[in-house]
Amino acid sequence: MNVLFLCTGNSCRSLIGEAIFNHLAPEGWHAISAGSKPLGRLNAGALALLEQQGISTEGYFSKSWNDLPITPDIVLSVCGNAANEICPAYLGPVMRSHWGVEDPAHAVGSAEEINAAFMTAYKILRHRIEQFLALPLAELQNDPARLKAELDRIGILLP
Repeated sequence: MNVLFLCTGNSCRSLIGEAIFNHLAPEGWHAISAGSKPLGRLNAGALALLEQQGISTEGYFSKSWNDLPITPDIVLSVCGNAANEICPAYLGPVMRSHWGVEDPAHAVGSAEEINAAFMTAYKILRHRIEQFLALPLAELQNDPARLKAELDRIGILLP
């Protein structure tokens, strides 16, 4: 099963989601990330945070949803709800859920405040991914309605 973490710029939150998911996922599950308007570069703060957490980002890059190497089975949008951010709607015939996370790339303040914003986004995504991976995935693959309900429930969880 392929999971797409989707946002607009594909530089920060979707990258964090992709990296955490691939770090924790069981065999047969794989994540990718993309954006509707990719920035073309990964956020240095996101890369540093993932490195600090011992999560590889080797081979990851900012890419468009038009250039995906695989077709996703599940799309998780991670755009936040603040700052009038418009989350792209993936148009393929896939299961979709919204896991909104505020963009730490737009955080302002001291270095500690900015680092805290990145850690908050990381903790939210990690918690949700851990909850996702704790589901009876083999069973839910055959029950799309229940899987969708679980993904939507997880999308509002906070650590």
